[in-house]
Amino acid sequence: MKKEIVEYRGEGMPLTAAEIRAQVQLIQQVMEAVMVRDVHYGTIPGTQKPTLYKAGAEKILTTFRIAAYPREIEDLSTHDEIRYRVRVHGLTTDGQLVGVGVGECSSSEDKYRWRRPVCDEEYDETPEDRRREVWKRYQGKGQKQKQIRTTPADVANTILKMAKKRAQIDMTLTATAASDVFDQDLEDLPEGLAQEAASEQRPPVQTPERKKPAEKPTIKDPGARASDPQLKAIHAMLSKLGITDDLERHGKVSTIIGLRPGETLTSMSLLTKAQASTVIDALNEELA
Repeated sequence: MKKEIVEYRGEGMPLTAAEIRAQVQLIQQVMEAVMVRDVHYGTIPGTQKPTLYKAGAEKILTTFRIAAYPREIEDLSTHDEIRYRVRVHGLTTDGQLVGVGVGECSSSEDKYRWRRPVCDEEYDETPEDRRREVWKRYQGKGQKQKQIRTTPADVANTILKMAKKRAQIDMTLTATAASDVFDQDLEDLPEGLAQEAASEQRPPVQTPERKKPAEKPTIKDPGARASDPQLKAIHAMLSKLGITDDLERHGKVSTIIGLRPGETLTSMSLLTKAQASTVIDALNEELA
C-alpha cells in the first residue's frame, strides 16, 4: 500500500500558495459534488457569488473537521424586543481555534416584527399602534397587505437560533477562507436592502418582462396530503426568500395557513393540497 508523507507545518507556519489553492478547490468540489442549490446555498439576483446557507456551512465544516461551539451568548433583550448576539468558535479535532464568527438577531427585524393576521377581524381588533398596511409587489404591481405586530416572546427561540446560525456561517467563511466562493447574510436582508447590496457588487441585471399568469387550475382532492412537487416548490421559494432555518420556515408557513399564534407546523408533510396551494400563492406574491 502506498503511503502518503504529510509534512507537519506546526502552529503558526504559513501555508504555501499551492495549499491555499488546494483548499479553495476542495470547497468548490464539495459545492459541485455534494451541495444542492436552494438547500445548501442560493443566489440573490444581481450577485456574482452564491450565498451560503446553514446547511452548506455544516457541510464545509464537516469537510475540514471543524466543530462549531457557541461560546458567548449576549442577551440584549428589552421589554418589547428579543435580541441576541452570539459568538461561535471554530475548533479543530485537537482543540485549536481556527476562527470566530459573530451573529446577531432581533425581533425588531421586519420579518419577525410583523405577521399577517389570521382574518380581518383579528386585524380590526388589534390596537392601531400594533397594526399596519404595507405595499408589496404582486405580478409586477404594488398592492397593500395587512399586518399586525408579533408578540416578541413567541419568536424568542427563533431569534436565538438565527443569531447562532449567522455566527456559524460567519465563522465558516472566516475559518475556511471561503469568502471568495460564497457571500454571507444577503439572504437575511430585507428585499430592498438585499437588492441594494447586490447592485454594489455588479451592474444591475435587466429583468425580463413577466408573462401573464395562467388561470389557476382546480385542485383535486384538496384535503389529501400535499404532493411532492408542491413541497419542493415551497422549499425552493422559501430559499429564494432567504428563509433557510427549519423553525423559521415552519413559522412562516404556519402564519400563511392561519394557525393561531403559538401554534407551529411541525412538518411540511402535514400540509394538505389546498393548504400547500395557499402557501405557494402567498410565497409567489412575495417573490413577485
